[in-house]
Amino acid sequence: MNLEEIKEIVANNDAVMLYFWGENCAVCDALKPKIKELFDTKFPNVIQLYIDAKSQSDIAAEFSVFSIPTTIVFFDSKEFAREGRALSISAFKDKISRVYDIYFN
Repeated sequence: MNLEEIKEIVANNDAVMLYFWGENCAVCDALKPKIKELFDTKFPNVIQLYIDAKSQSDIAAEFSVFSIPTTIVFFDSKEFAREGRALSISAFKDKISRVYDIYFN
């Protein structure tokens, strides 16, 4: 997936989550399945995109991602939440839930 495709997905969908990770990042490896499970179970209407920040550095730069892992959530094409390394899944879930419930219920 290239930058233009990702920008189009963000622009044309109600909710999108971008997860920037890296191949040799232990925190990324530990967090990725937790993020995936959270969005699969609690936020199924959010499109999930997982982006390798090293091999797709143009995409990371476009979204101002300079450290990994970084998770960005968009609602209505606007950035709503951005979380980095020290991410509390519970707090992140609560933050997303408020807008998600309004948007999809």
